[in-house]
Amino acid sequence: MNIIIPMAGRGSRLRPHTLTTPKPLVPVAGKPIVEWLVADLIALSPEKIKSIGFVIGDFGTEVEQSLIAVAERLGAEGRIFYQNEALGTAHAIDCASEILTGPTIVAFADTLFKTNYTINTQDEGVIFVQKVEDPSAFGVIKLSSDGIITDFVEKPDTFVSDLAIIGIYYFKDGDRLNQAIKNLIKSGQKIKGEFQLTNVMETLRKEGAQYRPGEVEEWLDCGNKDATVNTNQRILEIKTPNGQIAASAKIENATIIHPCYLGENVSIKNTVIGPHVSVGDGSTILNSVISNTIIQKNSHIHGVIATNSMIGNSVEYKGRIKDLSIGDYTKIQE
Repeated sequence: MNIIIPMAGRGSRLRPHTLTTPKPLVPVAGKPIVEWLVADLIALSPEKIKSIGFVIGDFGTEVEQSLIAVAERLGAEGRIFYQNEALGTAHAIDCASEILTGPTIVAFADTLFKTNYTINTQDEGVIFVQKVEDPSAFGVIKLSSDGIITDFVEKPDTFVSDLAIIGIYYFKDGDRLNQAIKNLIKSGQKIKGEFQLTNVMETLRKEGAQYRPGEVEEWLDCGNKDATVNTNQRILEIKTPNGQIAASAKIENATIIHPCYLGENVSIKNTVIGPHVSVGDGSTILNSVISNTIIQKNSHIHGVIATNSMIGNSVEYKGRIKDLSIGDYTKIQE
């Protein structure tokens, strides 16, 4: 089994945090978003994952090495592929066509999820979905009485289904998908200037491919600051409900309300932390009250009352405020 993760977008809705770090490498609950995603994808598969292909833009050598390290930590080979133009979901997958062979999972990198589902490798394909209250903002599927997907509908104006496609797919025959994508690109068939995976799946469905839904219990978004802070909260609750504190963390006259994550060499003094706070390696927090917040690496926070906040790497902040979104290498004194 291989995994392909398209992630070439820069995550403009999460700026300033994505000005220096691609969105999938932004940490929640102590790990990059993409590392949580890959770990959960591996848990879906009854087969060993051989290769994980990351489809990226020009993110630089350091990012590429970080992604390969994510794959290796999880027991797979990491591969880097490039999408130099934003030409759609099918085009992004085609950029990793070298590993689009045999059983393959495709997952778009801004999606985290919770499910007890396990892929049945005898199924021809699985499209992962979640029930939503307002399906008009999503692509949805329609089902037959025996649970086979009969149609894909993009952002329906009238109700046809409440099962929204979350951006995770399993294909038993990656080679067939590979050829279908190449046929689509060769034909020039685009929607709003892009080659879309839903077009490819509809073509294969009409040719007889049978896809089933894989329903998830929870679908977590990291599209903007508020959504990412909320995802940090839920990942802490799901993965480390009793919290996680590195052995090298120094805590003096402080109260920790779990779940929280405190990384290596974190220093907390005269402070109340939590619940739902993640603090990256080397950060210091003094004389503060922090809840529901992500603080990245090597930042120094003094005299702050903050909640629903996201603070980048190497930030120096002194003052008081309730809702923060501060990018890397910022210095503020109030």
